[in-house]
Amino acid sequence: MKGLSAKKKEPKKGGQSRNLGVYIWKHKYLYLMLVPAVVYYIIFCYVPMYGVSIAFKDFNPMLGIMKSPWIGFEVFEKLFSMDKFYSVFWNTIRISIIRLIFGFPFPIIIALLLNELHHDKFKRVLQTAVYIPNFISWVVVGGILTSILSMDSGIVNGIITSLGFKPIGFLTDEKFFVPTMVVSMIWKTFGWNTIIYLAAITGIDSQLYEAATVDGANRWQKLLHITLPCIRSIIIVVLITRIGSLMQAGFEQIFVLYHPGVYGTADIIDTYVYRMGLQEGKFELATAVGLFKSVINFCLLVAANKIARMAGEEGIY
Repeated sequence: MKGLSAKKKEPKKGGQSRNLGVYIWKHKYLYLMLVPAVVYYIIFCYVPMYGVSIAFKDFNPMLGIMKSPWIGFEVFEKLFSMDKFYSVFWNTIRISIIRLIFGFPFPIIIALLLNELHHDKFKRVLQTAVYIPNFISWVVVGGILTSILSMDSGIVNGIITSLGFKPIGFLTDEKFFVPTMVVSMIWKTFGWNTIIYLAAITGIDSQLYEAATVDGANRWQKLLHITLPCIRSIIIVVLITRIGSLMQAGFEQIFVLYHPGVYGTADIIDTYVYRMGLQEGKFELATAVGLFKSVINFCLLVAANKIARMAGEEGIY
């Protein structure tokens, strides 16, 4: 009897698919809004993935991808025997970690500070001010930085020399290039994550703060015991995505700002792939480097998500 009752309780596959169909139809307009995003990723992300096979071929543009002969892992063997590859790999890791250490907590701090403002008009002005740089192209930002940080005519070096110090090569000296790049990255991008954290903070139940006030908690105690714990899941999700893109050290920014004089510290995997693939025509080598980077990113994403789930968080999947 127990076996029969257990059998009856098992949901039928047909019923599950029917329920799924009913659910999708019920929310058809939401799924309809999702279609453009799905089509975008299919066309621009999944369809081009067949080009990854170039990394395993002796690619000849005249023959095309499909007709070029297979050579297995010879390209990767050649890649891992190149000293330059390990140099750009280390630069990518170093720059990404510096960006993560200094860039990740900054929008959280700004969001918490903005949340403490009670003057609504002033708060909206500040929100707009921190978000505007996100819409400025790196080409424009690169031009601005080149103008204000120039050793000859830049405003910053003008102030430094007027104080009796030697001008600093912010964009020409390898010692200062990475810090300059990290600071400019934080200035341009922190507004986006700040808005995300502010949205999470506004979703916190106000009754929690009222109860804490009754218990005699001050602002600092409310921040530590209510605000941060309530937005912890959002912080974890953003951190996982940042770790999953650790090998993305900011191609656009570096490409606009760097030059051969700072290749020793600024040349990353993406710029190396660009030079090999488009300038030198070594398409199979550039594809192998890009595939290697993608595999590392995928492994980091899975590991970070696994650690988050082990710590009791939901993660991103």
